[in-house]
Amino acid sequence: MEFKYSRIFLLGFGFFGISIIWSLYNAYIPIFLQDTFGMSRTATGFVMTIDNLFAVLLLPFLGALSDMTRTRLGRRKPYILLGAPSAAIMFALIPIAREHGSLALFMGTIIFMNFFMALFRSPVVAFMPDITPSEKRSQANGIINFMGGLGALLAYFGGKVLYDMNYAYPFYAGAAIMLLANLLVVFFVPEPEEYRVPGEKVSIRKLLSETSRKSFGELKENLKDVFASHERSLLFILVSIFFWFVAFNSLETFFTSYFKYHLFRIPVGAAETEFTRKIESTGAFLLGAVSLSFMISAIPAGFLGARIGRKRTITAGLILISLVVLGAYFLGETHQPQSPSLSDPVVMEFMALFFVAGIGWAMVNVNSLPMVVDMTTEEKLGGYTGLYYFFSQAANLVAPPLAGAFLDLIGYETLLPFAVVFFILAAITMQFVRRGDIVRTKGNALDYVPDMD
Repeated sequence: MEFKYSRIFLLGFGFFGISIIWSLYNAYIPIFLQDTFGMSRTATGFVMTIDNLFAVLLLPFLGALSDMTRTRLGRRKPYILLGAPSAAIMFALIPIAREHGSLALFMGTIIFMNFFMALFRSPVVAFMPDITPSEKRSQANGIINFMGGLGALLAYFGGKVLYDMNYAYPFYAGAAIMLLANLLVVFFVPEPEEYRVPGEKVSIRKLLSETSRKSFGELKENLKDVFASHERSLLFILVSIFFWFVAFNSLETFFTSYFKYHLFRIPVGAAETEFTRKIESTGAFLLGAVSLSFMISAIPAGFLGARIGRKRTITAGLILISLVVLGAYFLGETHQPQSPSLSDPVVMEFMALFFVAGIGWAMVNVNSLPMVVDMTTEEKLGGYTGLYYFFSQAANLVAPPLAGAFLDLIGYETLLPFAVVFFILAAITMQFVRRGDIVRTKGNALDYVPDMD
């Protein structure tokens, strides 16, 4: 199949829709859990790991299952058609479950929503390398991350307007947009011809059994190779991925709470008012500054990775984020905003810092997946995509309860230093990565170098 950037932009709508859902989920669910149901920060952190638990358990399996799937639609699209509509329905039901005040109903809704999101996330991610040659994957990943950043931007900025009117409106709008965006992928992005044919008819039980053996057996073998190899590049980039996602997910999960409970000193469980609702939406809006600069920087970050090397780009991005988050920490400890208005000087300073952080995050995130998948063969793209997500989701499994425990034991002032420590650890471990990069040849052209042993 001929490579076309237009197809990558269309595929990016899948990431666009997924990003809307997770941005709204991470911004507001911790507030609901603490205010409506009186959960501690540690317990809130554990609840926020449900999506990551499903990801760790299911993404390697679903990546391998989609690798083996052959239908008239292709090998990735059936999972999108099954997961996206179901997840959209569950997401729209979250504010209704909160309104009823039943913790069991609320937890059941978000558990099912997280399960259905997991069904199609790995196949959507693995779709990109299916239709992109190796040497174009940093640029392609930049495009789809641009679309993901656009989705997060819409969630945070547009969500603020809707949330100020009614906290349920962003959930209804987000569900509808995510569904429409993923249907665009299904209808307008063709899969390679070899995957758009019916496979041999096998029983569902046999297919699941074979896939289970393949996926978890492959994951086991991949992990064994990672730790047994004398050349530890794959190990170190996966450890780096783990560290930087611990840092980023802790911020994403608890920043809205930090903004409300620490900067504005609003007691947990205080009655909801128009003022407190504006504080919550402004905290989420500040995360939108990260998404805005991420969106702007995603495509240039891909080209920068191709120009100077993925490793150098990732390292520079990690250093930049560490400095910015450290600056935000000192700002929060020395200045308190007077209002949740976007014109408040402290709010504006936070927004400026987070905008710069988004540039660094684009440099890191855009170039990491191509490094991982370029360490394997075409036949294992889905499996290595699952491996990438195994480590990133394992980090997201650890981050919320670990950060929440620090918040319970010491206070919200630990949130930003906690993230800085893990960003620095990621920058250190990245220095031991020697594979999956692109280097300049004597002819001044760019060549993909999968193995530099």
